[in-house]
Amino acid sequence: MAELPEDFLPETAAEAILVRLKQHDIDYLFANAGTDFAPVIEIYSKNQQSDLPIPTPIIAPHETAAVAMAHGYYLATGKPQAVMVHVNVGLANALMGIINAASDNIPIFLMAGRTPATEGARLGARSLPIHWGQDMRDQSAIVREFVKWEYELKLPEQATDLVDRGYAIAMSHPRGPVYLGLPREALGETWPDNVPFGPPRHAVSSPPAPDPDTVALIVDEIKVAKTPVIITQRGDPEGRLADALAVFSESFAIPVCEFWPSGNVLPTDHAMHLGFDPGQLLQDADLVIVLDALVPWLEAWAKPDPAAVIIQIGADPLFSRVPVRGFRSTINLTSDPAAAVIALDKAMSPPKGAFARDIAERHADMSNRSQARLKQTAQKAAIGEGGVMTAAFVSKTLSDCLPDDARVFSELGCDPSFMRFSAGNRYHSHALAGGLGWGMPAALGASLANRNQVTVACVGDGSYMFANPVACHQIAEANDLPLLTVVFNNGVWNAVRKTTLMMYPDGHASRANTVPMSSLAPIPDFTMVAAASRGWSRRVENGSELAAVIREAIEVVTGARRQALLEVVVSQN
Repeated sequence: MAELPEDFLPETAAEAILVRLKQHDIDYLFANAGTDFAPVIEIYSKNQQSDLPIPTPIIAPHETAAVAMAHGYYLATGKPQAVMVHVNVGLANALMGIINAASDNIPIFLMAGRTPATEGARLGARSLPIHWGQDMRDQSAIVREFVKWEYELKLPEQATDLVDRGYAIAMSHPRGPVYLGLPREALGETWPDNVPFGPPRHAVSSPPAPDPDTVALIVDEIKVAKTPVIITQRGDPEGRLADALAVFSESFAIPVCEFWPSGNVLPTDHAMHLGFDPGQLLQDADLVIVLDALVPWLEAWAKPDPAAVIIQIGADPLFSRVPVRGFRSTINLTSDPAAAVIALDKAMSPPKGAFARDIAERHADMSNRSQARLKQTAQKAAIGEGGVMTAAFVSKTLSDCLPDDARVFSELGCDPSFMRFSAGNRYHSHALAGGLGWGMPAALGASLANRNQVTVACVGDGSYMFANPVACHQIAEANDLPLLTVVFNNGVWNAVRKTTLMMYPDGHASRANTVPMSSLAPIPDFTMVAAASRGWSRRVENGSELAAVIREAIEVVTGARRQALLEVVVSQN
C-alpha cells in the first residue's frame, strides 16, 4: 500500500473511516455486506487505483464468522480488528459474537449500516422496499448492553474522531467491543474541504497499575500462608501474564489451577501447573489468589474454607458489568494482572529461614503432584482407545501429534486436561457467555494472522453446526487458510444432557433412553460439508487408526496448505 499523503483529504466519510481504521493498525475489515455498504464498496473500488492504506476486506458469508474471526485474530496478535454488518438484521446476527467478545474482554470495532433516513432525492436515500422494513427507532439498542461505547455517525467530519474515540475505549482496560452505526447518507456524504484530516487524536488509557499499599498487604498474606493457590482463567495475547506467573509461582511454590479457562496461561508441564480442577487444592487452601477469573470455582464442586483469605486481582476485580457475582474477597487489587504479578514478585523479599524451608517443601510436594497428574491423565486417556473412542483419548492423541507451537481452539471439543501445551496462548476455549458457533471461525481468524502456525479447531458436532460451517469452509478456501477442524461427533448436545442429569440425577430424564431435546440424530455426514469447499476430510471410528489419520491431516495443512476436516466418533461419556 502507498503511504498516506500529508495533505490527504478523504472523498467521503466512508473513506475517512477506512483510512483512520488502518492508522490504528487495524489490518482487516470482516464484512457481511448489504445495501448500506455502497459508499464503502465505492471506496474499495477506487482504492484499486489509489492504493491508500485501508484495511483488507474479508468477506464473511455469515455474521457469526465475521465477529469470531476478529475475536480469534486478536487472540493471536493482540491487535483489534473491524467488523461491518448489514443494518439491524446483520447486527442481530452479530450480537452473539459480541456477547462472547464482551465476556472475554476482546476489543472489536463493530460497525453496522443504518437503513437510509430520508425518502427523497438525497444521495443514499431509500431506494428499495427493505429500507422501510429495516428501520428502527434505536438500532444501537441491539448491542448496547454488551459494548463499552456506541454512537451513530451524523456528519462526515465526525468520522475520524469517532473512530479514534471508539478505538481508544475498546483498547483501554478492561478491553471490549465498541459499536458505530453508519447511516447510508452520512457514510456517502462528501468530506468538507475546510476540515483537515489530521492524525489520530485519542490515546489509549494506560493499564491500571497495582497500588503499592495493597501489594504490601498481599505480600504479608503470602508470607504467612501454608497452602496458597492461584486460580486463573485467561491470560493476555502478548503472553505477559504467562511469563510473569511462570516465574512467580515457581519462586514461591504456589500451585496454579486454570479453572474453566478461555485461554491457557502456563505450560502444562510447569512444576506449579496443577491442572484445571481446583478440587482439593481449593478446599485445603488458606490463601486463594484469583487472577482475572469471572468464575474462580463452583461451590457445588469445591469451595474455599470460610477462614481462607481470598484475593481477587484484575482490571475490574469485581466484574462490575455482571449483575450477580457472589464470590467473596478479602482484598481486591485493581491492576493489569501481569503488572500485579510482577509487582508481587518484586515486593517479595528473598525467602529465608522457615519461610524458605516451607517453600522448598511445598515446591517438592506440588512438583510431585503435577507429575502424578500428568501420569494419571495419560492412563485415563488410554482407556478410550478400544471400542468407541473417548474425548480424552482423542484429545491426548491429537496433542501428541501436534507440533509444540500449534494453537488449539476448543468449543465443547477437546479436553485440555489430557493435552500438552508448551507455552501460554496455545489453547483457547469459548468465553463463559457460551455463544456457540465461535470455535471454528475464531480459529480461522488465528489462521489468518499466522498461516504458518498449525491452527486447530476442536468442536463438538453441535458447535460445528452452530458455526455455519458452509460459510466457514468457504472463507477458508477463499483466503487459503490451512485450518484443521476436528469434529467430536457424539450425536448429542452433551451440555444439555449433562446439566439435566446434574439437576435431576434421579428424575425421569435419568431413566430415558434418550434425553429429550439433546439428540442430534440423524447426524449429517460432516466430511461432505468440508468436501463441498474442496477440503480434505476423513471420518474415524476406530482409535487404532486415529494417530495416523491426524498425522495425514497435519501434512495436508502444512504441506499442501489446504483446509482439512477430521470427524471423530466419540462416546457421550
